[in-house]
Amino acid sequence: MYNEAEVLREFQQRLLGVANECCVPWEVIVVDDGSSGKTPALLRALQESDPRLKTVTLSRNFGHQVAVTAGLDAASGDVVAVMDGDLQDPPEMLPLFLARWREGYDVVYGVRATRKGSVLKKGCYSVFYRFLQLLADTQIPLDSGDFCLMDRRVVDALQRFPERRRFVRGLRAWVGFRQIGIPYDRPERAGGKPKYTWWKLWRLASDGALSFSFKPLTWISVTGVLTSAFSFAGLLFFIVHRVVGFEVYGYSPADVPGFTSIIFSLLYFGGIQLLALGLIGRYIAQIAEEVKGRPLYIEKERRGFEVERR
Repeated sequence: MYNEAEVLREFQQRLLGVANECCVPWEVIVVDDGSSGKTPALLRALQESDPRLKTVTLSRNFGHQVAVTAGLDAASGDVVAVMDGDLQDPPEMLPLFLARWREGYDVVYGVRATRKGSVLKKGCYSVFYRFLQLLADTQIPLDSGDFCLMDRRVVDALQRFPERRRFVRGLRAWVGFRQIGIPYDRPERAGGKPKYTWWKLWRLASDGALSFSFKPLTWISVTGVLTSAFSFAGLLFFIVHRVVGFEVYGYSPADVPGFTSIIFSLLYFGGIQLLALGLIGRYIAQIAEEVKGRPLYIEKERRGFEVERR
């Protein structure tokens, strides 16, 4: 959760109601990803009212994927479900997830059959997932988010990943095991404003693409080879054109001013070079971030973990 005071009460009622219906020992771990305003105080009050609700408060906003990782690190159950606190991941799906787990599936994830929101945002999501599937060496299911239920051994496997730029749904696909997707209709937020800005969505998308594929580097290399080949062919054409003096479509060498072709070439190849350098820079930046060895997140406070699950 990150500044979700508007939905906390409804979240508690719906989630705890579903958890009680499952008839198994359970715990709810809410990761407060550096919230401000009323959210920390409301979380503290909810935790005091029900000891099975536990909270992990991070020292600042570390981002969605890191907060999910903090929750996985804190979870102790034989099976662990991951969901956002804005109720776009319906808690009512959890019994169905649990039933599939009992059938022998290690990972049960939600597939967004429909989703609310603007046409532009829905279109961007659709393009991203299909582009990522084209890029990634690991097959990441289309239209699947972080909403899922995982067996303990899958969670233990995810905890072994040291990388900082995390793309949890990609890592979940990478570890393997027996997985199944369940379609659901993704509703609007229960309240408040979306916390994922366009910039954060772009960063998540680029992290996913760069973490699971080196194909962009291959495509840049192929583009470089092709542009070099066309440039060499064009150079030969203009040299022969100038020396021999033949006409092409009624133009002689004297009619070719050269200004347009030069400017076009400079802009085109300059753009290609900057694109390639930027892409390589992103890979190098991720390497630099990994080798620093900083902690993935810092916990400010834990509440409720001294109480045994019932």
